[in-house]
Amino acid sequence: MQETFWSLVPAIIAIALALITKEVYVSLILGILAGALFFTGFDVLGSVKTTFGIMGEKIGGNANILIFLVLLGILVALITKSGASRAYGEWASRHIKTKRGALAATSALGALIFVDDYFNCLTVGTVMRPVTDKQGVSRAKLAYIIDATAAPVCIIAPISSWAAAVASSLPEGSSIDGFSLFLKTIPLNLYALLTLGMLVALIAFNFDFGTMKKHILRYAGKLDQDPSQKNVENTPTGKGRVLDVIVPIAVLIVFCVAGMLYTGGILDGVGIVDAFANCDSALSLVLGSFFTLIFTFILYIPRRVITFREFCGCFVTGFQSMVPAIMILCLAWTLSGVCGDNYLNAGGYVSGLVGSSSMALGILPAIFFLVALGLAFATGTSWGTFGILIPIIVPIFGDVESSLMVTTVAAVLAGAVCGDHVSPISDTTILASAGAQCNHIEHVSTQMPYALMVAGCCFVGYLVAGFTGSTLLALAAGFVLLAAALFVGYRMSRRTASS
Repeated sequence: MQETFWSLVPAIIAIALALITKEVYVSLILGILAGALFFTGFDVLGSVKTTFGIMGEKIGGNANILIFLVLLGILVALITKSGASRAYGEWASRHIKTKRGALAATSALGALIFVDDYFNCLTVGTVMRPVTDKQGVSRAKLAYIIDATAAPVCIIAPISSWAAAVASSLPEGSSIDGFSLFLKTIPLNLYALLTLGMLVALIAFNFDFGTMKKHILRYAGKLDQDPSQKNVENTPTGKGRVLDVIVPIAVLIVFCVAGMLYTGGILDGVGIVDAFANCDSALSLVLGSFFTLIFTFILYIPRRVITFREFCGCFVTGFQSMVPAIMILCLAWTLSGVCGDNYLNAGGYVSGLVGSSSMALGILPAIFFLVALGLAFATGTSWGTFGILIPIIVPIFGDVESSLMVTTVAAVLAGAVCGDHVSPISDTTILASAGAQCNHIEHVSTQMPYALMVAGCCFVGYLVAGFTGSTLLALAAGFVLLAAALFVGYRMSRRTASS
């Protein structure tokens, strides 16, 4: 079964069932078991053993991400218990008086936190959720803004964990400088640039359309949060002030960035750029969140913002709040594992298809964009997608950094982020839902039409780039098409509102 079309079937089963049934846990489990059955030749006992073997490997390999989620959940619980979130919400409601202002502030904060997408998703949600709730912003819309300013910002930020991942994806022995190549892809990363442009337009003209519009109308006046979040009791009891939420979040950002520099070898004489490129981002987030908890203890307890007993109680509350995200992540990682190199090898199957095909070079960027989109959608990982496809691209162009090769790599990065956005099993999509405390499938179903609209514009843009070699023409084509699509969406939205 290895390296055949069947290697994609488990992900297709999981994604289709999740979208149809709205039950993400069972859908992922069934997809995992289907993949294990394919791998073991339909040996039922062997497939169950394989499933939990993969799960153990994936949880062990991603333990730092889970620890970070728990620590951040505890920090959020502490800020809430202290009353600081309530104080911040009251302060923000006096200064941010409109829905447009709340959306713009959320987007701006998302753009500022560019070092890591996991950190971005959860931090932006924590800080801005009380503000957007106050202004009546749908949790699904909040989740979209979080997602749209996480990976798209990180993939065009030179100092980020994503830049390091791209730079390290080149095959061994390549003469191309990975970081230099990444910098050259930034103006050609159409999905990231068009997504940010679309976000600005949606906020500036204050409209939505398609599934998002229907969702907002359905939940008008209600709080459309994930029901699993409603059982976590954490009523504010402290006397926290606005600074008691701003200072811990600012310290968290500083400590996480410092952690990245530390794990990247800054103390060993490595330069700042190289330290970011070589850092262990997951471990850095753990270190940053741990030291922030210690700082928060020192900030709260001596001032009696909350009691020591309440501080300790937030450990359980914070863990409970992250259980849904942890559960989905563990299952998504397991599904990715069963489709991975050591099992069904979906990436190898896709690599074989792409590598064996012969086509005009000018169409390569558009084709690789679609391949990356499909692979990221099926596997739920952007990094894994460009880790598979970039080593295929380099030999095609003879290890020479031509303009067409740069365009093709940029197309892969754009397609990987787009596929990651529309995939229900993507870790960043899961974390965006967790950050907004939005039902996960609601987030996926409302975000997908927006992402696919941008993807269509990107495809045309990469066709233009491939055949003309012009970055400006590609950007112009993409933005003109997007503007036309948004105009149609705007007219539809206004027609719906008036009827």
